Amino acid sequence: MVVSVVDDDPILIWGAGAIGGILGAYFARAGQAVHMVDVVEDHVEAMRDEGLQIQGPVEEFRQRLASDTPASLRGQFRRVILAVKAHHTEEALEALVDHLSDDGFVVSAQNGLNERRIAERIGSERTLGCFVNFGADWLSPGRILYGNRAAVALGELDGACTQRLCDMHALFQTVEPNAVTTDNIWGYLWGKLGYGALLFATALTPESMADAMDSQVHRGVYAKLGTEVMQLAAVEGIEPLGFNGFDPKAFATGDQAGIAQSLKAMVEHNRQTAKTHSGIYRDLAVRKRKTEVDAQMGIMLEIARRHGRATPALAALCDLIHDIENNQREQSMGVLDVMLQRCA
Repeated sequence: MVVSVVDDDPILIWGAGAIGGILGAYFARAGQAVHMVDVVEDHVEAMRDEGLQIQGPVEEFRQRLASDTPASLRGQFRRVILAVKAHHTEEALEALVDHLSDDGFVVSAQNGLNERRIAERIGSERTLGCFVNFGADWLSPGRILYGNRAAVALGELDGACTQRLCDMHALFQTVEPNAVTTDNIWGYLWGKLGYGALLFATALTPESMADAMDSQVHRGVYAKLGTEVMQLAAVEGIEPLGFNGFDPKAFATGDQAGIAQSLKAMVEHNRQTAKTHSGIYRDLAVRKRKTEVDAQMGIMLEIARRHGRATPALAALCDLIHDIENNQREQSMGVLDVMLQRCA
C-alpha cells in the first residue's frame, strides 16, 4: 500500500546509495518533494532522467528524482538525511552545511555512532538519530536492490518527544510501516554496532551472511565480538536494544545458550532476504574499496582504550579487514579460523 505524504517542503538526501536511494524513492512516490545528492555522476543522471529503479522481492518500481552532485547542488533545505558511508561523514558534513537552513536539522540514516560527529559539527539540537536495518544494495547507476524489510527507529538524541520526530516518523512509515519512535535511540545504535561486528566477521569469508554466521566451528568468534561490543555499551552507560534476532543481554552477560539462540534467530532472519551478503562484503569483493571498519569498529577500540578495557576480538577483526582491503589476504573461511585463534 502506498501512503500519501504530500509535502512541498523539499527534503535533501545526501548519499543516494542503498539506504538513501530506497528512502528517496519511497518518499517521492508518496508525494514528498525530494532532492538527491550523490558523488557518482552516472547515478545522478540516471535518477534524474530515467528514474531510480527499485528491484527485489519487497517491491519493484521506478521513481524519477531531482538529483545533483555536491558541486552542482544549489539552495538550502530544512530537513537533510545523511546516508553516506560512515567514513565519509565528515567530508559530507563539510559540503552540506552550506545547504542547511538556519532552522534545519540532519537525520543520520547510517551505521555507527555518526550522530556524535554530526552533533559536534552542527549541535545536538539540530541532529536526529535514526536506526535502519532493512537490506538493500546499490547495484549500478540507477538501480538498487531492496532485499528485505527490517527494523527502523527514530529518536531525539536526548530521548525527547518532539514534533519533528513525529513528522519524520510519519515519513519513514511510507518506507517501513512498522517503523517506531524511541526514547533510547543510542540503544538501537549500539545494538546495531554489536550486530554489525558479527556482519564484519561474515565478510571475512565469501559465504553468505547466514551461512557464515551458522558455522558451529566459529561460534566463539561471534560470541566474543558481540560480547565485547555490548560490554563497551555498558561502560558507556547505554542500554542496548535488540532487533531482528540480536539479543544484547545474552551477549553482554556471556550467556552461551542465549547467544546460541540469538545467532540461530539472526541466521533465520538473514535467510529470508534477497540481500545474501553484507554491504561490507560487497565493498571488499565487488566494489574493491575501503569499508566502514574504522568508522564503526575502530571507534570501539578508541572507546575501549578510554575505559582501559581489552577488546582482542575487535582488534583482530579490524586488522583482518584491513588485510583484505590492502590485498594482503583473500576472503576465506580460513580468515575466520585466524579470528577464532585470536579470540581464544
